[in-house]
Amino acid sequence: MTDRELAAAGISDPGLRAAYRHCRALNARHGRTYFLATRLLPVERRSAVHALYGFARWADDIVDCPAPGAGAEACAGALARLQAELEEGLRRGGSGEPVVHALADTARRYGIDHAHFRDFMTAMRSDLVVTSYPTYADLRAYTHGSAAVIGLEMLPVLGTVVPREEAAPYAAALGVAFQLSNFLRDVGEDLDRGRVYLPGDLLAGHGVDRELLAWSRAEGRPDRRITAALREFEALTRGVYRSAVPGIRLLDPVARPCIRTAAVLYGGILDAVARDGYTVLHRRSVVGRRRRAVVAADGLARVVTARLRARSGPVRRPGGGARLPVAARATAVRPAGEAA
Repeated sequence: MTDRELAAAGISDPGLRAAYRHCRALNARHGRTYFLATRLLPVERRSAVHALYGFARWADDIVDCPAPGAGAEACAGALARLQAELEEGLRRGGSGEPVVHALADTARRYGIDHAHFRDFMTAMRSDLVVTSYPTYADLRAYTHGSAAVIGLEMLPVLGTVVPREEAAPYAAALGVAFQLSNFLRDVGEDLDRGRVYLPGDLLAGHGVDRELLAWSRAEGRPDRRITAALREFEALTRGVYRSAVPGIRLLDPVARPCIRTAAVLYGGILDAVARDGYTVLHRRSVVGRRRRAVVAADGLARVVTARLRARSGPVRRPGGGARLPVAARATAVRPAGEAA
């Protein structure tokens, strides 16, 4: 499947193909939910997604999974070296570092704004020094760089049926919704790393602080105040999904099943947390294999339908003149590689 993806994307250079394969392996190993959804994309666009997520995964691993004995200073040094590789790779259009090599090629092919990568690296560096967020506004400032920009990077790859700037706020919001879901699921693991991603004012509103979270984690005992705070954060996250999901219809029809599937699977994390009684400090809530299979099958059916519709007639594209009416824009696709 990897060779087919690379051939479909027109990637023939052996070194570049190896770089993309490396990114695909990172995505498959660490990002199972999104890797599954990516399989629903047109084959020629998958390698680009693997490059984007492979880079994000690699940087995140530097912060969350440092080498044994490595402290914050060593992690900061590793991030600084990655930043230097990134800047040089984007400038030259390639790199000796495989992940940066694939990322730079994807950025060039799809005209992705380099500022998104820089904002992401800023968020990664903040993880080394920031361990809590007093308000939800503070958390959202962080998630701009850690999650919203991922959605914005994806837009040129996915393609849209409207000018890209119209779809951008929805793409950013969906990226944030995915990360908030992970924050809720990973409260215990993040606490072990010394971080709390739940807003301080939300926790305080239920009488919860870091000490209470640490006590519950250490003792393996639930607390009704913590449960109430987690339930509120779940509701907050569902609100972000509601604001983001309407943007899926603005994407290229053949890309919609991938993103819809990812949204359902990530949203399923919230369902799993609620099903488990908000015991995220004591166990990891997961979307079961059967549910994943059902959602993937639905996504595959949507892919088939979208591709049949795409083949049923000529594709209408927005021109440089008068704006198309809404009915026409529903079937007019801005090419995935075309800048807005």
